[in-house]
Amino acid sequence: MSNALDLLDSLIARAKASGADAADAIMVAGTASGVQVRNGQTEDLERSETTDIGLRVFIGQRSAIASTTTLDPARFDALVEQAIAMARVVPEDRFAGLCDLARPGRFDAAGLDLADSAEPDTAALLERARLAEGAALAIPGVTKSNGGSASYGRTEVTLATSAGFGGHYTRTSHATSATVLAGCGTGMERDYDYDSRVHLSDLRDPAAIGREAGERAVRRLNPTRPRTGTLPVVYDPRVSASLIGHLAGAINGAAIARGTSFLKGRMGQRILPIGVDVIDDPLRVRGLRSRPFDGEGAAMAPLALVEDGILTQWVLDSRSARQLGLTGNARGGRGSSSPPSPALSNVFLSNGSLTPEALMSDIREGIYITEMMGSAVNGITGDYSRGASGFMIRDGALAEPVAGLTVAGNLIDMFARLVPANDLVFRFGSDAPTIRIDDLSIAGS
Repeated sequence: MSNALDLLDSLIARAKASGADAADAIMVAGTASGVQVRNGQTEDLERSETTDIGLRVFIGQRSAIASTTTLDPARFDALVEQAIAMARVVPEDRFAGLCDLARPGRFDAAGLDLADSAEPDTAALLERARLAEGAALAIPGVTKSNGGSASYGRTEVTLATSAGFGGHYTRTSHATSATVLAGCGTGMERDYDYDSRVHLSDLRDPAAIGREAGERAVRRLNPTRPRTGTLPVVYDPRVSASLIGHLAGAINGAAIARGTSFLKGRMGQRILPIGVDVIDDPLRVRGLRSRPFDGEGAAMAPLALVEDGILTQWVLDSRSARQLGLTGNARGGRGSSSPPSPALSNVFLSNGSLTPEALMSDIREGIYITEMMGSAVNGITGDYSRGASGFMIRDGALAEPVAGLTVAGNLIDMFARLVPANDLVFRFGSDAPTIRIDDLSIAGS
């Protein structure tokens, strides 16, 4: 931590000495390795190591960013010169500036347990991938493999500002997946399963992942198309989080400031049913997207975006907060070559009170969605249309598989009528339980 921060502090000092009124610098160092096998044979091996440094300078109300992949301090003068020259010629931005919420001092991710202790070697990754694929191929009815894969990643983020902030954290990730096909010829169906965790010890057993992928593919064989009409729709947890993604985009402070969100003007109003919350928790221990501070150096804390169905917060970095005349809420995401922008971490929709089975029990005819494809979502109006596949629901139970259908509605109405089940599991970084929404338009046969 200290060496990286010293390096960034030196870069910032050079920028100040060259005419910058303020500056910040970020270093992102990453290691990634991954393998893929097909039919037990190694198909792909990858490994990469990257380090990027980004310098942002402010001259009055002008700002610019320059980035480099070199850590040689002897080349920092050229980087500073480039950033200063750019800042002098760009238009003024009255909302630009360092984050007011960042505090001087040194910060890390102590207590979040975000870094595993060791990197798995290639042999261990191959073994995981083969176990997942082999378990999938062993399921009766599975006929082909699209591959088993395993990967590891390690990312180190260091941030410093001319206001005295300095922070560093490391996060690791381990993942396993399997994708297979069932059936023959034009009747083939594909499905998959995967898992990703910060610590290897938390990762699901690769054979269990493979079995789930195979069983899912077999269950999808011989699909039909549902009738066109208006039906209740139930979103499996594997796809229900996509609704949270649409909500997150609609409450992004930059979209609100531009006036391009269907939720603009709805702050303080009910947008979800009574009892439903949407929480962003960047401090979850071993969380896939946890981080102690944001891309501008502001300390992070859990944030209720929707409380008891009421919209309570926009997602704000410092610039969008200034545009809206609000206090920021430490949600600035950032890369080494781009300015901060509003971004969430571990966001989830709260549990309901019913089991998934109880949630479906009174549906005489409906759709249970397990996969979605394509997206025609209008961010300004909330109009929603997506391709989907899954299963029919008949008399409260899952029935025959269906495919080739389109689900349509308007997100304002959909959010207001959604009913969550009680099966929330933190798996993807953006999570939701099983969700039911009645009276959606289905385009089928």
